[in-house]
Amino acid sequence: MSIAKIVEKTAHNPAIRYRIKDRGFIREGFYADLVLVDTKTPTVVSNENSLYHCGWSPFSGHSFSAQIKHTWVNGDLVYANQQVDGKTASGMRLQFDV
Repeated sequence: MSIAKIVEKTAHNPAIRYRIKDRGFIREGFYADLVLVDTKTPTVVSNENSLYHCGWSPFSGHSFSAQIKHTWVNGDLVYANQQVDGKTASGMRLQFDV
């Protein structure tokens, strides 16, 4: 699946379908929720590298063909170098156009 198709299915379409205000697109005035993916670095999920609070993952043992490098929420870097920045409280309630 192409990067453009992944973005369409995981960002654009949900924002359109659920009428989420100022989300789902990279546009001036929109909130910057972004994920930087390295498509050339495979990742094998294990319970040891899982960041879930429960300490396990349903994907344990599964190999993905890419790796998430960075994540931004509302323009703030919240994940980098396989570490979550616990100091940053960047999340906010979604607004819907109804």
